[in-house]
Amino acid sequence: MSNAGLPGKPPKDSNPSFDDIPVAERETVEVPSKPRRNLTGLIVGVGAIALAASGLVAYQYRSALSSIASNPISPSPEASPNVSPTDADGRLLNHYTYAEAPQSELEPISDDGGIKLRSSAAKAYREMVNAASADQVVLVPLSAFRSIAEQQDVYFNVKAERNQSVQQRAEVSAPPGHSEHHTGYAIDLGDGNTPATNLSPTFEETAAYKWLQANAARFNFELSFPKNNQQGVTYEPWHWRFVGDQQSLETFYKARQNKEQGAENTNKG
Repeated sequence: MSNAGLPGKPPKDSNPSFDDIPVAERETVEVPSKPRRNLTGLIVGVGAIALAASGLVAYQYRSALSSIASNPISPSPEASPNVSPTDADGRLLNHYTYAEAPQSELEPISDDGGIKLRSSAAKAYREMVNAASADQVVLVPLSAFRSIAEQQDVYFNVKAERNQSVQQRAEVSAPPGHSEHHTGYAIDLGDGNTPATNLSPTFEETAAYKWLQANAARFNFELSFPKNNQQGVTYEPWHWRFVGDQQSLETFYKARQNKEQGAENTNKG
């Protein structure tokens, strides 16, 4: 997942207006005057009624507090932030936990050797690049394997520099230990002919993205965070992951299904 800021925050819910509720009109009842000798009784009666009313209000107030304590009101989905701090299925700020790939399983895929993928993903990536090149499309690797230590810097330091909350930062970058880049199967891609679109939503307008949409599945790559994805992560047209062997498939699907199933069982219990 990249470090670029992204649009796409859900619209904030507006507070409902109560101005259209009509004010009830009160009837005015004329009470005939009473002889003075009944004034004391009237005062006592009014006091008793007021005391009873105050007792009823106090009882209703205590009952309301008790009800709220035992049945807390949950915010509506529209009013809730797009990213929640924790989730029942083990996610943190909408991101799943991933183990870091061993260095021994990584291979360089860039000319300078700085960008790496797991061996199986690296092989498939090279085949995909060659096929794209035959169609006059230039795929460029921007970022691939990233250690948890590197993600620590990407998440917390950039968060501080941009004065972002943890929720805001999680919309564009996973917390340490929760990035697909740790696995060695994820890669951020760019179009060599239009570098201005790198790590930008406008990448979806490039020839590279359109080629990937039509051909990436042949090489066992898939878009990690499409529009309106169920995970709740911001759309990233440049972020792709390899799911072409048992280990990569289990990394992104089996482990996730186990967590979701566990969360479902917990909720039922």
